Amino acid sequence: MDPKIDVPQHVREFAQNSVDQAEKALASFMEAAGKSAAMVPTPMADVAKQALSITEANLRASLEHARKLLQAKDFNEVMQLHSEFLRNQYQAAAEQFKQMANTSSSAASNAANKTST
Repeated sequence: MDPKIDVPQHVREFAQNSVDQAEKALASFMEAAGKSAAMVPTPMADVAKQALSITEANLRASLEHARKLLQAKDFNEVMQLHSEFLRNQYQAAAEQFKQMANTSSSAASNAANKTST
């Protein structure tokens, strides 16, 4: 028997509002960070933009996970959601690592080519 999660509605609403506020703050932060990244010198601009994109994707995934957890009905569902989230984040991290390695390598090659010409 799996115990149900009995969270009062006002607590769920408060948590949902908190997630919504965090998402708005994330949007503001990403806008400001994007403007800052645009000022990064050329060889590293792509790396900075890629890092911001990865950060945003990870934060959005975390916010979506929080939203799903707020709707969970029992502990089995919480554990299933968390397991799925961790599996997805592990796969995303592996892919993001490859992307960053490729972007960094390209930036380093471009910088080396510019200094040798």
